[in-house]
Amino acid sequence: MSIRSESERWLTAHNDPLASLYTFSCSIALADLHGDGDWKLIIADLGTGAYNMKLKVYKGTSLMSENTLIDLPTGVITFHMDTTEPRVPAVAVASGSYIYIYKNLRPYFKFTLPTLEVNPTEFDAWSQARDELLDVAMLYEILDSLRQEVGECGLTTRSQRFLMCSDNAAQVAFLDQHKGFILKRQTVVTCFSTMKKSHAEDDAISCLILGTESANIFILDPEAFTILNSMTLPSVPVFLSVSGLYDVEYRIIVACRNGHVYTLKRGTKVGRPTAELPSQPIGLLRRDKSIVVVTMDQNLHCFNNKGKRLWSLNLPAPVMCIETLEIRTLGLKLTALGMSDNRVLIYRDKHLVDTIHTEDSVAAMRFGRFGREDNTLILVLKGGGLIIKILKRTARFEIDENQGPTHASALKLNIPKKTKLFVDQTMRERENSVLMHRIFQHDLYRLRLNTARAYVQALETSSNPVSLSQTEPLKLSAQVLGLGPTFKLRVELQNTSVSVPSLQVAVVFHCDDRIYTVNKSYIQIPMLVPGIIHVAETLVTCISELGISDTVRVFVVKGKTTKPLLTAVINMPVAEVFMAS
Repeated sequence: MSIRSESERWLTAHNDPLASLYTFSCSIALADLHGDGDWKLIIADLGTGAYNMKLKVYKGTSLMSENTLIDLPTGVITFHMDTTEPRVPAVAVASGSYIYIYKNLRPYFKFTLPTLEVNPTEFDAWSQARDELLDVAMLYEILDSLRQEVGECGLTTRSQRFLMCSDNAAQVAFLDQHKGFILKRQTVVTCFSTMKKSHAEDDAISCLILGTESANIFILDPEAFTILNSMTLPSVPVFLSVSGLYDVEYRIIVACRNGHVYTLKRGTKVGRPTAELPSQPIGLLRRDKSIVVVTMDQNLHCFNNKGKRLWSLNLPAPVMCIETLEIRTLGLKLTALGMSDNRVLIYRDKHLVDTIHTEDSVAAMRFGRFGREDNTLILVLKGGGLIIKILKRTARFEIDENQGPTHASALKLNIPKKTKLFVDQTMRERENSVLMHRIFQHDLYRLRLNTARAYVQALETSSNPVSLSQTEPLKLSAQVLGLGPTFKLRVELQNTSVSVPSLQVAVVFHCDDRIYTVNKSYIQIPMLVPGIIHVAETLVTCISELGISDTVRVFVVKGKTTKPLLTAVINMPVAEVFMAS
């Protein structure tokens, strides 16, 4: 049964519900592969997710060619790697630890990511197991202990798969099969993009930007395929947005798996924290001087380049994918969101300007030139269907003035005239500028000293809500709910490390038993996975008849240690029943 689209701005050029495509937005590209002005659709199909991966090229609505991929593709991108005529782009496919380059739809080059250093303890363990100095049980115990210390990402793929073996027989078979090979630790590509090298033209030579599982950003030379620059991030990058020229000035906006957005510029080696997201990102777009991010908590956020939140928008359903609709004829950059409720919502800034209904939820989108049409929207449905829509030339995306804000910036400000007092004050500041600066610096140094003393005292007494410990990096926040005499204390605890979980953690509540009683004064916390917020709640009842309030202390402890990891002091409100009396 077909669902009629409410939008009258789009023409459905093709609808194939049996295309059997399994892909994501990062694995779809549009390019003029033969230099004849007829743009093709390139899709990296994941097949079944385990085998039958294909690189498919569509000409119009028909399948033009297929190339077999030996591993799951991470993404597909097209770029110009030389200045030869005709100006035909190459196709880059990221898959595992490799970048496969296709030219004229034929394999041209394979780039391998640099190997990482193997942990010495892991290397010695496998060497002894190869020489039969360690049995399977001892090898498993050593690798499991090392995993607790350095995290899953700090181990090689061989060790990770060995630790996944369910029983002793599977472990023995795995060891016999792999112990004779050289132990290597390789990373994989998680996201990639392109950056113009020295010129901004559409067909100019571009560099490849790679984000890896080892939290690195690599910039590749497009001709020699060597690493021009390497940068590091605090977490694994998942989305990239690149602007500028490599030889002049550039900016790379990166959304990472830890829910943070970082900025990399020319000359920097470590990502600068830009914004902290309330949830993990689903997509990242760049809008001139702003950053648009959609998150898993059904929100669309907009930040400026310095990380200040400009606006947020709550969405009606979970988002599956996000895409930029750049309509050059209208001078517009719109944001399209593929929703789980079988709709595509199109926003102009934070204003909804169009809605497209589909027969299934949209899993991937790509907008651009296809065939000889400039504005084409490619939709891949969750069930494998393929829909191609063309924007009508008469389409307009106007904001409803009843919903939009008034343009207050167009109003002229009424600036008052300079008074005699203002002039006298200016003259006094000029004459005593040195003395005023010294007094300001003295007060500033005193403020810094008092702040440092308070900070040291907070660290010594563990009264800081954020732990700076390298072994147990935790963050604590507490909230009081209710009017009384019974209150609910809500405590949120988060592990801020990259990959190491926190174990044997508990929350303890302490208060004056003459004023309050606590329902559960000790709450055991399960394993804290990095990045996930755990909530602990308890009831506190005010039993005092004096109509007073006091504080409740929250301690985060680990095991049998006497010193708490974190401490929070909650100022309780006066119970409503006593206020009314």
